[in-house]
Amino acid sequence: MYNTLVYQPILHSLLFLYNLFGHNLGFAIIFLTLFIRLALLPFVIPSLKSAKKMALLKPELDALKKKYAKDPAKLKQKQVEFYKQHGLNPTTGCLPYLVQLVVLIALYRVFMDSLKGGTIAGQTINTHFWLWDLTAKDKTFILPILAGVFQLFTSIALLPAVENEPAKRKLSQEKKEDLGEMAQAMHQQMVFLMPLMTVIFALQFPSGLALYWLVSTVFSLVQQVAIAGPGGLANYWRKFKKGVSL
Repeated sequence: MYNTLVYQPILHSLLFLYNLFGHNLGFAIIFLTLFIRLALLPFVIPSLKSAKKMALLKPELDALKKKYAKDPAKLKQKQVEFYKQHGLNPTTGCLPYLVQLVVLIALYRVFMDSLKGGTIAGQTINTHFWLWDLTAKDKTFILPILAGVFQLFTSIALLPAVENEPAKRKLSQEKKEDLGEMAQAMHQQMVFLMPLMTVIFALQFPSGLALYWLVSTVFSLVQQVAIAGPGGLANYWRKFKKGVSL
């Protein structure tokens, strides 16, 4: 079923685009990525708008956490009511990421199986694209590093656009750490962990997958800024301008 619904359509779409763009596998991967991301827009746009709305309503959520800090069950109930009142669903946005993961796995199979011998469906494929053999690891490190850099920008853009309290507090100031702050601290750590993981994985996989991830991440960044605003990037930009002006 996976082969019929996912692998074969990805394989044949890639072959179609390869022939359409003058037997250029790099362009085929780029446009396949763009088509997939454009197809996901109806699912992504509501989730981005929801995330932006949740960021604006964060002070009210924080007030709820403070009010019911000693009653977790009541807090959970009030949070659910709050989400319903404002038409929010914290779980929205999972589907696009799952689809991207499924596509990534399918492309991995394409490169490791179908393109291993330089052919797809009996057709010889030119796997070279500028500096890279797209079926081999990127020995220039350019694609993995670029993918990591844009992943970092995208992760920062997902952070709130206002300065937050430090995620960690000294034990002398507060003995018990709020669960929301713990989650925020973990998210801030993932901001820098995800780009590092992206670079590591992209170095291990064929260059074609690194190209796919780079294009997908650039698309995510543009999409995030256009729909939900620059988010945390605004904070870093202010700090950068302040540092330059000194």
